[in-house]
Amino acid sequence: MISHLAAGVLAAGTIPLCLTTAAAHPIKAEPSQAVRASFDIIETTIVAKGDTAVFTTRVRADAGKDKPKATGKFESSEVYAYVWPTSLNSGDIGFDRDRGIIALAVTFHPEFDDGAFGKKNRDVWHPHWVVLAEDKACGGGLKVVDIPQGSKPKVPATWPNVPLLIDSPEYPTTFKGDAVDVAIPLAVLGGITGASFDGVTAGLKVNGNLHAPLLCVDNVFKVASGNLSLPGKVMPAR
Repeated sequence: MISHLAAGVLAAGTIPLCLTTAAAHPIKAEPSQAVRASFDIIETTIVAKGDTAVFTTRVRADAGKDKPKATGKFESSEVYAYVWPTSLNSGDIGFDRDRGIIALAVTFHPEFDDGAFGKKNRDVWHPHWVVLAEDKACGGGLKVVDIPQGSKPKVPATWPNVPLLIDSPEYPTTFKGDAVDVAIPLAVLGGITGASFDGVTAGLKVNGNLHAPLLCVDNVFKVASGNLSLPGKVMPAR
């Protein structure tokens, strides 16, 4: 199933970002008792408000309550994430163009730090841009794209100096009740108005052997659209 999800987001990402704002809309999902309440998505939106794009996911209850358990080891450690896959190009966020699926992810991982400029962030929920690609070696069928040893790809200024296509900008991130919000200046996010998006909650895992793929999507908790077709459209605030 996950291969079909990845194919859906890759196909959606080829849609030109010239859609009218009249077509903009959020994604609503029916609650599911089979999904943990803090990851049970009921609505996902991205709204342009003035000079800011606000990414929001609402869940059935207690956003951010559940976190991975600390094990004392980096290898095989877990990451929990609220994710917004988008139709943005990797070039829009400071990487080389056409490197994979671009997603904003709010993550918690108690076993390691990956803040920009060596900052500590293992004990707080925090945002990342990630570049995703299909990989059958991963339980969830997707990985964060690895940077091979000796390779020097284009990376953003806030790349955390890890062998992954990941960025660690310090965007304001807020958990309140059933919602998580991330506010991003439009000045650093060209092309977002009219872009397509989806919402995902997921668990990722570090490879136990610390080889590529280093960071896999291991377990998809819920996809807002059900099929990762990116039916949401970034909408201006009314």
